[in-house]
Amino acid sequence: MDFITVLGIAIGLSMDAFAVSVTNSTIIHDLKPGYGFRMALFFGFFQMIMPIIGWLAGSTFSSYIKNFDHWIAFFLLAFVGGRMIINGWPFKKEKNGTSDDATSCDSNFKSDCRNLPTLFLLSLATSIDALAIGLSFALIKVPIIIPSSIIGLITFLISFAGYFLGRKIGSKIKIELEFFGGLILLVIGAKILLEHLL
Repeated sequence: MDFITVLGIAIGLSMDAFAVSVTNSTIIHDLKPGYGFRMALFFGFFQMIMPIIGWLAGSTFSSYIKNFDHWIAFFLLAFVGGRMIINGWPFKKEKNGTSDDATSCDSNFKSDCRNLPTLFLLSLATSIDALAIGLSFALIKVPIIIPSSIIGLITFLISFAGYFLGRKIGSKIKIELEFFGGLILLVIGAKILLEHLL
């Protein structure tokens, strides 16, 4: 798998963590840079580890499904991407002047976003999709160490940037990042499928 494709997957996967980072630094006004760094580090680490776990699981049975592994990889990417598109759909109707969607930090963790147990849960929640990506990598026989490292690094950098963005403009912007991340994963899934069919 080429670097551009891996980079696209990394950017797509990092959108959840980016959105949570922006939200944290928006709703907690005195959030210090040290916490922003720690938050980005957690997100990046989990996004690096989860694909490896998925890859190890997929490698155990990839030989049994080698004739249609590219279809499974496509459907995994399409499932993850489709879910992100639905969750981040930018044309949701608003109720009582507020949007239907809310970030996990804002709705569930508003009082203790700086606590380590909460940060652990947020990191786990935003990296579940990476598990499926690791599984798809195993099915199309892509070595995992370099892609997972790129995914982790990109997530760390983008999450840390999200912290600073939230401090600067925070609630003044409303960008449906998850929607665009899902589109990226759908395109990459289609690319993988076409490469095996053509």
